Amino acid sequence: MLSNVRPTWSVIALLGSVSKAVDWLGSHPHPHILFLDIRLTDGDAFDFISQAHPNSVIIFTTAYEQFALRAFEVNSINYLLKPFDEQRLETAINKFERLEQHTSDQQELYLQNILSALRNREKSYRTRFLIEGLGQFRTLLVEDIAYFKSGNKITYAVLKSGKEQFIDLPLDKLAEQLDPDMFFRLNRQFIASLHSIIKLEPYFGGKLAVFLHPATPQAVIVSKEKANLFKLWLNY
Repeated sequence: MLSNVRPTWSVIALLGSVSKAVDWLGSHPHPHILFLDIRLTDGDAFDFISQAHPNSVIIFTTAYEQFALRAFEVNSINYLLKPFDEQRLETAINKFERLEQHTSDQQELYLQNILSALRNREKSYRTRFLIEGLGQFRTLLVEDIAYFKSGNKITYAVLKSGKEQFIDLPLDKLAEQLDPDMFFRLNRQFIASLHSIIKLEPYFGGKLAVFLHPATPQAVIVSKEKANLFKLWLNY
């Protein structure tokens, strides 16, 4: 994509881990721009930035859901939400090219804003629901939920025990509020926790059939467009 939208640019390094990236920046001139994932093989972007203190503009390329990226928006930090296309990449680069060269003070503030945003995203995810019933309230912990399902505009949390609990939120809102390390939106009807996924099987047309526990009447189907992203998510 970069070679298409900016053919005169050079990609000078591909670094998949915090340790490799820190070592490389310690012995090379810092590039004009870094495309940085939040999760790396031996840590995350917070670890990398804290150690390397890069003198580069950063564009995050990440599969994190929108809710987790609100802190980036507040701090005017540029990001590309996977999967993205050339048009979105072009927009991000145009924003980079409009930036004036940072002074040392501006660069320090820029990095501090990024570190603050990364800290804040870790505090953003929902951990519990307040459930009302029979004239009393109780707390339902997210860690006790295997998956969420929706039907006829009604959302249920299916607990690890198999019990179902009505949740007064649509799946779209839940997808914004759940930790993307632990939950994945399989399709319009299901958001599954990592621990609920038993196995995957190839399905017609490049789709995936996903089997959950507690069991659903039929396998949950993941679209061809989402299948690769889902497998990447499972492999983190």
